[in-house]
This record gives sequence, C-alpha cells and structure tokens, in this order.
Amino acid sequence: MESQIHSKVQEYYGGIAKSITQGQQESCCGCGSTGNQSCCDEISSSAVIYKGENLNDLPKEAVDASLGCANPLVFAQLKEGETVLDLGSGGGINVFMAAKQVGQAGKVYGLDMTDEMLTLARSNQEKMGVKNVEFIKGFIEDIPLADASVDVIISNCVINLSDDKPKVLSEAYRVLKEGGRIAIADVVNLKPVSADIKSKTDLWCGCIAGTLELQEYRNMLSEAGFQGIEITPAHVYTKEVLGQIFGNSPEYNASGVDMDEVDGAFAGAYIKAEK
Repeated sequence: MESQIHSKVQEYYGGIAKSITQGQQESCCGCGSTGNQSCCDEISSSAVIYKGENLNDLPKEAVDASLGCANPLVFAQLKEGETVLDLGSGGGINVFMAAKQVGQAGKVYGLDMTDEMLTLARSNQEKMGVKNVEFIKGFIEDIPLADASVDVIISNCVINLSDDKPKVLSEAYRVLKEGGRIAIADVVNLKPVSADIKSKTDLWCGCIAGTLELQEYRNMLSEAGFQGIEITPAHVYTKEVLGQIFGNSPEYNASGVDMDEVDGAFAGAYIKAEK
C-alpha cells in the first residue's frame, strides 16, 4: 500500500528516527531536521504535551521521538487488562505510558510503517524490559490485527498524515470490540486554507497539509460507524508558531504561504468516539 505520501512520510520520519538513534536530534511534529527542539516548544515539545505526566522512567530516545500534538492518554481512560492499539507508534512513548496503565493483564500494540521507528521503539522496549508491549509493522490503512481484537485505539498526530483517512477510520472500527473506543490526538483545520497549502508534501509531513476540517472529521467518523463523537481543539497554532516550525522548510519558504491565511487555521485536538 505505497503512495507518494507514504513514501515521503516514511523518508521524513525514518530520518528523524535515525538522527535520534545517533544522538544528533531531538524533534517534534513539523520541525524537520533542524536539530532545534526550541522551534516547537510552544506547542509540540514533550514537556508541553505531557505536562503532569512522569516521563522520568522512559528512555530519553522515546521522549525525544515524541512527534505529537496532544496527549491522547489524558482522555483515553485506560483500564487494567485492556488491549490497546497505538496507530503510528513512533519511538513508543504513548505505548509505554499505556502499558503502565493497562498492567500486566493488558496488552499494547504499537503499529508503525517505518522500519527506523520500529527499530528505535524495540530498542526502547528492551531498555525498559516491558513485556506487555508488541511493536508491529504495517499501515494504518490496513491494520494487521483481527476483527474486534482491541478495546481502545490511541494515536498522536498521525491520522492527518494518511492520504486515505476513511480507510484508516474504517479499519479502526473493524479491529475495535463492540463498545470499544478511540482516543486520538490529531491536528485539525479550524478554518479553510488554500488548495496550494494542501498540495505541499513537506507541509503534509509536518502535520499540516493533510488535516481535516472539524465537520469533515465528524462526518468521516460517523460514516465509519462511530458514535458519541467529540472533537475538542486544544492547542491553536498561530502564524508565529507555524513560521517557527516551518521556517527551515525550502518548500514552505518557496510556496509564498500567506501567513494571515494560516493564522489560527490549525489546532491540535482531542478526538473521542465509540463503536
């Protein structure tokens, strides 16, 4: 299931994983390969996203590879013994945090399509000695798990990266048990932006070009079969923040993006729904 978007995203996040493994970079969603986490501190650093969480017992590499926009575990309300699936698990930060919450009677799967991220995540798992976790390779549009096999699906700033979001959501619905739920953090559109911005693959990798408007997201979830849908914007991205994030992207700088157009157009949001 390869596409131009898949290839670009794999290359982009594979490069991030390599840099973190080699100790060259701390990163976050949209920063690219600048080696400068301060560009994202206002909205995307682990200190901001996971404020109030104890990250001290996680490997530094797992925290550095946190490429998210919000903390899905805040509203996932995981319970002892549940089976959890993390879509686009990256270095494993959400997987390891979820594993503590579900306990040894539970199980957490981390799904990622990028070999470098899977290698990093499995290395982090070995460092932690966590047994109730399994990292698997695959696409979020074609989840390699059985029907009705998980209780909860979490994800952090990943579904916006897919170029077939209806398939992602239908797959999520398929693998959830009856009464199961999703707790997703994702970037959404708060107001329309131009088709030109949507066409930029560099901005797609930066969690911007592939975003959905709120009602569009609700409609897709409903069409997939989900009920009790809630979408709550949490972190609104100003033009100053977006300029800092993408300032080193050649495609961004060459695109002539109207900063007033994108000012407040995007936000990290909490998305909940039930099967």
